[in-house]
Amino acid sequence: MTESKTAGKEANLTAQVDEEMHSWLSSFDPRKNKLNVLLFAVPVALYANFTHQGGLAFMFSMVAIMPLAFLMGKATEEIALRTGEAVGGLLNATFGNAVEMIIAGLALYTASQNEELAETMITVTQASLIGSILGNLLLVLGLAMVWGGVNHKIQLFSPDAGRMNGSLLLLAIVALIIPSAVHHSGGTVGDVAQLSHYTAVVLLIIYGLSLLFQLKTHVDVFETETGHGSHEDPQMTIRDAWILLILSTILVGWMAHILVHSLEVAVEKWHMPELFIGVILLPFFGNAAEHFTAVLVAGKDKMDLSIAIAIGSSVQIALFVAPVMVLFAWFLGVGLTLEFGLLETAATFISVLVANSIMTDGKSNWLEGAMLLACYIILALAFFQM
Repeated sequence: MTESKTAGKEANLTAQVDEEMHSWLSSFDPRKNKLNVLLFAVPVALYANFTHQGGLAFMFSMVAIMPLAFLMGKATEEIALRTGEAVGGLLNATFGNAVEMIIAGLALYTASQNEELAETMITVTQASLIGSILGNLLLVLGLAMVWGGVNHKIQLFSPDAGRMNGSLLLLAIVALIIPSAVHHSGGTVGDVAQLSHYTAVVLLIIYGLSLLFQLKTHVDVFETETGHGSHEDPQMTIRDAWILLILSTILVGWMAHILVHSLEVAVEKWHMPELFIGVILLPFFGNAAEHFTAVLVAGKDKMDLSIAIAIGSSVQIALFVAPVMVLFAWFLGVGLTLEFGLLETAATFISVLVANSIMTDGKSNWLEGAMLLACYIILALAFFQM
């Protein structure tokens, strides 16, 4: 009798382990997520890097980041479902733009180790940060409004959260404009660098206060956004979710390492401007999974969630990722400041103004989305000519 009970427990344990393993492995199944088909780019990028084919290594490492970023997002959502709203929000804030942080961090580290590549790496870092903001405000939000408008004539959303995030983005624009103004008013490079460091600290404090506002003191303003996730059931164990998150993060870091070190070769081989690669290509591939999600939920008439993804990600980049990179560069002795260049600053300022003006009435339609896309195309053409 005892032996049969023991055998039964062992069988149940084996079945549970198999089920958990199946749940973890199913995250890579192309049948459940078509984006996983692009995971073939991971071994191709590794082979191209090993054989010193810089152009192929750059292209396939950039493609490989797309499905890996999706897996990072999936793991983060699974973990957030088992935690409180505050912890879940912090996780999403930390890992939501992890790809940009990894790419920018590796680029800055490369700049600190190789003075010949320092200027290129700083340009790419600044361009990728600006490109993430522009991509979310114009491309993602534009596609979401077009797709949502095709399926629904008029879509409604809460304007309160949009106005607050819009105000935070305007603050970020101030942080970009003032260092440039100081420089053009006769300030030295040292003055601009010192101002950028202090400003970065202020932005991080404001970002922390905005999290407190969103997750603690004024939860009711954002309850429409957070309510979507609260009705979902976890699809994998907490252990498997952490394994998936750690593994996908390591792979993203590996691909980003290959991408950064093959970037110079790609610029020379394809004759593409560094600004275009940083502003358009890197954010597009790095945020592809997030873009897809925002557009998909807009088609289901969930514009609050779609706007939260697009605008919230831009706020994270402007108030968290960019200041962290400036302070990280200061620590490494790299001259990265908040003076991002005239075209980059002007493009960001225009994008914030256009996005804010469209969201003020709490309504959206496909024409407004088309206007955002038109603005993005014009800016992309401008960066391609640089």
